[in-house]
Amino acid sequence: MFSRLVRFRRGDSYEDLHGDDNADKVEMDITDMYREMNKEDVPPDENSRPDLPVETAATKTYTIQEAIDTIGFGKFQVKLSVLTGFAWMADAMEMMILSILSPALHCEWQLKGIQEASITTVVFCGMMLSSSLWGSICDKYGRKKELILCSVFTCYFGILSAFSPNFYWMLILRGLVGFGIGGAPQSVTLYSEFLPSKSRARCVVLVEIFWALGACFEVLLALVVMPRYGWSTLLGLSALPLLFFSISCAWLPESARYDVTRGDYDKAVATIERVARENGKPMPAGKLVEPVTENVKRGQYKDLFMPEIRVTTVLLWIIWLVCAFSYYGIVLLTTALFENPDGCHGTDVKRNPEPKCFLECKTLTTDDYRDLTWTTFAEFPGLFVTVFIIDILGRKKTMAFQFFVFTVFVLLVNICTKRVWLTLFLFVARAFISGAFQAAYVYTPEIYPTSMRALGLGACSGMARIGAIATPFVAQVLLKTSPYLSISIYGSMCLIATVASLLLPIETKGREMEDTSHQVVKKESKDKS
Repeated sequence: MFSRLVRFRRGDSYEDLHGDDNADKVEMDITDMYREMNKEDVPPDENSRPDLPVETAATKTYTIQEAIDTIGFGKFQVKLSVLTGFAWMADAMEMMILSILSPALHCEWQLKGIQEASITTVVFCGMMLSSSLWGSICDKYGRKKELILCSVFTCYFGILSAFSPNFYWMLILRGLVGFGIGGAPQSVTLYSEFLPSKSRARCVVLVEIFWALGACFEVLLALVVMPRYGWSTLLGLSALPLLFFSISCAWLPESARYDVTRGDYDKAVATIERVARENGKPMPAGKLVEPVTENVKRGQYKDLFMPEIRVTTVLLWIIWLVCAFSYYGIVLLTTALFENPDGCHGTDVKRNPEPKCFLECKTLTTDDYRDLTWTTFAEFPGLFVTVFIIDILGRKKTMAFQFFVFTVFVLLVNICTKRVWLTLFLFVARAFISGAFQAAYVYTPEIYPTSMRALGLGACSGMARIGAIATPFVAQVLLKTSPYLSISIYGSMCLIATVASLLLPIETKGREMEDTSHQVVKKESKDKS
């Protein structure tokens, strides 16, 4: 064997591995000489020189999004999709019951029109007041804690409202139910933070199918329960899915992104390891590294108006307000137009829809429940269209396209035509405004960084409730005075939303979700250049 070993390094120098000062006994390792002659890199010897920089798996780094993209979509995301979808299903049931509860109480408690409308309005008021608050709680204390708290809160007051002895107690308790429902959209925040970039848009849109399923299920439940047991039993049964969701949240993990922004890297890594284990995929090699966020404040409303994000915030508020205003408006317009006595919008004979006394008060019939079910099915084609085009056109153009289609078809309702055509126009309009709403749910969590994502979504949801509160006055009150003006207002509002969608400064298609506002600034500058 050779009495002396050397290892060539880059350039002409070499390293004496034995440290022998006798230069006359110098011999070379033939393997090292061969590698040097062939210009190959020599693997570092970790045991010989620990002070030298060594490129190993431990020195590699990855971000949360890179880890999720590497692991991909699997069993973990499927479970999370079902759980998130169940939250939406329960939320939809609590909202759909409003269209069933008001007519029943109108007859049983002999409510006036404004009192009947107040039962719906107070729910939206509660949602508006709580949306930003739930978002702030979500950013400060975690997504999981917020979802458990809001679902238990909503379930409790939902069941309690079933025992309301009079109109005023019903207003208070349903207002508290609305306060709890305001936190439900944060399930999308948690869900989107565990999705790979390529499948995020489709998954967020498809999970909204549970909303349509929940609305349909509520109508079918009312069809069975209302004739025999009444509205009280229906209210109690409709709140039970939220109890099931609260219990299921024990499986729910905290967002790894949220843990990283708090500096808790160990929990974030443990969560990613759990995702990889359930998906049957290996963890990415290296160490989790995310931007330094020690000075990032969470849950600050003023952060939504930082220079780099304030234009987006204002435009999103317009978009969300119009979404809710038009979505709930088209639902109310459907029945209101069919009852309109102008002999043009769905009715062939002029009649007085106002009963002379409460003895003539009519509750919803089997045919009414069937029509409500068919109307709700308009949600499905809207969702499928959104899934198909959102990754082709991008988020901004998808919202703009769907707002514009809604504008066209809702303005067609102004045409004096047969009921079958009127139904078709309303069906298409509802499908596309539903799709636009879901596209907004995709775009909003993507545009805000983790440090303010829940707050941003909550603030947008709060603006949506303003639109929902205002729309009954247009769809029901103004419609009786001037159907054409009422319908034209919806068309004009969605035309404004079309322009607002196109003016959004950042397209989030194919972008990674950011953790701090500084990353958003860099991304925005890069996109503009």
